[in-house]
Amino acid sequence: MSLTIIETAGEMSRALDAVRSTGKIGLVPTMGALHDGHISLIKKSVSENDITVVSIFVNPIQFDDKNDLASYPSTLDDDIAACTEIGVAYIFMPSPADMYPPGFSTFIDMESGTDILCGASRPGHFRGVLTVVNKLFNIVAPDNAYFGKKDAQQLFLIKKMVFDLNMQVNIVSCETVREHDGLALSSRNKKLSPEERAAAACLYKAIQRGAKVVDTILSGNNAGDPETTIDTEPAAKEITSIIQSEPLAKIDYVEILDYETLTPVTTNTKSVLIAAAVYFGETRLIDNLTVVVK
Repeated sequence: MSLTIIETAGEMSRALDAVRSTGKIGLVPTMGALHDGHISLIKKSVSENDITVVSIFVNPIQFDDKNDLASYPSTLDDDIAACTEIGVAYIFMPSPADMYPPGFSTFIDMESGTDILCGASRPGHFRGVLTVVNKLFNIVAPDNAYFGKKDAQQLFLIKKMVFDLNMQVNIVSCETVREHDGLALSSRNKKLSPEERAAAACLYKAIQRGAKVVDTILSGNNAGDPETTIDTEPAAKEITSIIQSEPLAKIDYVEILDYETLTPVTTNTKSVLIAAAVYFGETRLIDNLTVVVK
C-alpha cells in the first residue's frame, strides 16, 4: 500500500472506514521533525498492525510559549521519505484550523497529575496534549497507539485518560532511544549549540546515578506500614549535584515519584520514576529512568 497524505479529519476518518472491520490500525502521534526515536515507534506499529497512521501536527494549544511554537523544527520532506520507506499507509497532517475550528471550546482537563513535573512550569500544556490525543483517537479510532517512555508524565496521563474514559485503544509504551552518550533523542536536540550538546550528556549521567542510589535505598528498606514514605532526598541531591557541576545546565526540576501514581514513594511502591528537566541555554530537555522495586 502506497503512502497517502491526508489533511482533514473527515477525510482521514472516511479513508479508514474500509479497514476498521478487517484489519488492525496503529497510530503514532508526532509533531514531525522525526528522529530515530519516532522511527522506532513507527516501525513497531508497522510490524504489529495492518495499517499505520502517522500524525504530523504541531499542536498549538500545548505551547505556553508562542516563541517555542514558532521555532519548533520542521523536516517535512525527510519525514515523508522516512514514512514511505518504512511502510506507513497514511500521514495525517491537518491544519490548526481543521483541528480547532472557530468556536472550538471543548478540552480534556484532568484533576490530578497535570500540575507537577513538566506541568508545573508549563501551565495548560497537558490540557492541550490530552485534548489533541483525544481528538486523534476519535478521528483515527486506532486499535493500538504508540508513545515513547521518554515523555513519562505524558504517557502516564494518556493511559489514565484512556482508562478513565473507557477508550477502546491499547496504549503501547516504547523504550527511549538514546544517542551514543545516553542523551535521549528529541526534536529539541537540534536547537542545542555544540557546547550545549556536549553539556547535555550530564542529564542521563545524573539520572543513572540517581537510579543506583534509589535502588540502594529501596534494597535497604524494611517493609512496615505499606504507606510509609521513603526518603529519596539523597538520590535527588546526587542528581542535582551532578547536573549543577555543568555550568551550562539550569535545573527546572528533579523529582523521584511512585511511577504508578506520580505521588511520593512509599513502602508500597512497585516502581519508581526518576525524572528531570534541565535547560541548556534556551532549550529545555527532559529525561527519566524507572527503578523496579525488587
